[in-house]
Amino acid sequence: MLTFRKAVVVAVFVLTAFYLLTSSHRQLPAVNDRAATGPKGNADTTSFPVTTGRASSPTAAGAARLYPPPKQPATKTPATQQTLQDIAAQPLRDQLRYQFPYEREAKFPAYIWQTWKYTPASGDFDEIFRPAEASWTELHPGFVHEVLTDKVAAHLIRHLYASLPDIIEAYNSLPFPVLKADFFRYLVLLARGGIYTDIDTTALKSATEWIPQEVPRETIGLIVGIEADPDRPDWKDWYSRRIQFCQWTIQAKPGHPVLRDVVATITEETLRMKKQGHLNATNLDKSVVEFTGPAMWTDAIFNFFNNPEYLVVGDNGKNITWEHFTGIESARKVGDVVVLPITSFSPGVQQMGAKEPEDEMAFVQHEFEGTTLHLGP
Repeated sequence: MLTFRKAVVVAVFVLTAFYLLTSSHRQLPAVNDRAATGPKGNADTTSFPVTTGRASSPTAAGAARLYPPPKQPATKTPATQQTLQDIAAQPLRDQLRYQFPYEREAKFPAYIWQTWKYTPASGDFDEIFRPAEASWTELHPGFVHEVLTDKVAAHLIRHLYASLPDIIEAYNSLPFPVLKADFFRYLVLLARGGIYTDIDTTALKSATEWIPQEVPRETIGLIVGIEADPDRPDWKDWYSRRIQFCQWTIQAKPGHPVLRDVVATITEETLRMKKQGHLNATNLDKSVVEFTGPAMWTDAIFNFFNNPEYLVVGDNGKNITWEHFTGIESARKVGDVVVLPITSFSPGVQQMGAKEPEDEMAFVQHEFEGTTLHLGP
């Protein structure tokens, strides 16, 4: 028979057990939340090793590595949250850094971006471009392949850069389609990453084969190719730079510092010329090549190579110049940038050491059709 004293003891036991159970359940989410929101390293502040294709020092095991192992980014304390007003008051490059942070260890996004007057679904799409456009889809299964019209490209830029009105104003103010086409490639790669390639390019090999297998993908953020390497006394009569990097095909991870600098430079120059009345079809301060094209692109890459904020400058304190890349026949890595030889993106030009499209280093063939046709309205 259950006495009053026994009933009290049972009740106390049940209440104690219930309290302990509910207390332990209330504490678990707090532990999980701390683990999930721990600080993450910022790859943009990692020191990148400089290599120029030579073997590095032997490892502890005595085996030489072509490229040093990636350094792990230091753990950083999360910065104090900034208001939109604080961000808008910062210089444009800092705003871009905030909006599009760079993560070197991330994968290259599986995007292929192209622009043209019409999409391949349109009957007006130029038949001469269909095999070239299809080659990118065929060699990159699983990639998102977008061919955007000029109108859609403008809408995308307004969406991606809605919080940066100066950039939208600069894009809309450019007087020629070729200028907007140049600016678009930098803008979309900065914001989304992936591959940009002109509509008149043919993929010869998948982008997964563009860099040597021994190079860790997490140490690379930008892949470019050499457009021109004119080893002749009169090179200035034909080209803007002694070594010129092409911008008809670029692969990048979002937020890369080179793209950030290019976008800021074009924006600032566009708004300056607009204010001075020099931004129209008959009165430009600069040529297209110097304003948005390969000369400006080449300068930005060399500026990055020699910027101590990102990597140790040059070999033995010397600046990295065109001499580091002239005549190369294989990929060369500097910091987190891989530079491909002229054969890779310019095979078959029959000059400057470029080999034929059948060569193992030939990755993309450029027919030089789209740029000419895109000069018109």
